[in-house]
Amino acid sequence: MAVLVTGGAGFIGSHLVEALLERGEEVWVIDNLSTGDLKNIWHLFENPRFHFVRGDILDEQRLAETMRYCHKVYHLAAAVGVKLVVHDPLGTLETNVRGTENVLKLALRYGCKVLIASTSEVYGKDVQNDHAKFSEDDDIVLGTSIRWGYACSKALDEYLARAYWRQKGLPIVIARIFNTVGPRQTPAYGMVIPRFVQQALRDEPITVYGDGKQVRSFCWVGDTVRALIGLMETPEVEGEIFNVGNDEPITIEELAIRIKEMTNSDSEIIYVPYECAYGSGFEDIRYRVPDISKIRQAIGYEPTLNLNEILERVIAYERRQLMLARR
Repeated sequence: MAVLVTGGAGFIGSHLVEALLERGEEVWVIDNLSTGDLKNIWHLFENPRFHFVRGDILDEQRLAETMRYCHKVYHLAAAVGVKLVVHDPLGTLETNVRGTENVLKLALRYGCKVLIASTSEVYGKDVQNDHAKFSEDDDIVLGTSIRWGYACSKALDEYLARAYWRQKGLPIVIARIFNTVGPRQTPAYGMVIPRFVQQALRDEPITVYGDGKQVRSFCWVGDTVRALIGLMETPEVEGEIFNVGNDEPITIEELAIRIKEMTNSDSEIIYVPYECAYGSGFEDIRYRVPDISKIRQAIGYEPTLNLNEILERVIAYERRQLMLARR
């Protein structure tokens, strides 16, 4: 029996597929390439244990044809990125809710265990504003702006998965993924570190959205992948929700300054109002850092790279990409 990765041509998905193949798994990928890219997995096509299907999780028949070969499903396919969500709210809701429902329904039919890749966005607004790390037991407060449609859709995915587990006995586990960084990540959908690094390397203005005081934490993609596999391979955590990330905080302003220094860039740091970047009415989370004590206790998870080490690797990768583009 094989493993299916939905969205396996995406940033995190492609790294997960690599790791699963290295473990000796037979891996199927289904991806409609709306945000994924064949370049992310091109090097895997020569592996006889790798199988790629270009298809959409909204296409139940196509999904069923793929899933029937598998006994585990890492469900990563989703509409992702703040910019995409703001510009296509309807597509976001359809993909994330109906697509996940299709995955769960077929998993029940074929006897698959499912890992649902959720998001830190489900925590919504930092209404307490006390700089407390988000815990899995925290209440969720979402705004009425369309910007929160993504968070709402992923929260509904979580409820669907837990309902399938409780009522129908489907084995599931949910990973709330915080900001993940590494090679192949694109700035096209609002991902901040590759955007800052590319701007710095080109000596272009580094564009900080808002006042730059918003606090985030960033996790190396290899650590995120290791956490996902660990959760899937631990039967005792079925039906549970886990934060996946790194708990080292930094403001976006400090991040821009650090990247400028580490790249020896002449870039100017400029501040762009949210309405210019995303349109009017956009709301952001001021403080988003995970409490990872639950996953530490459950599977012994610990981030292996700190932020400086992550930035060094991303900068080296983006430098190579820039050199290749100039040839």
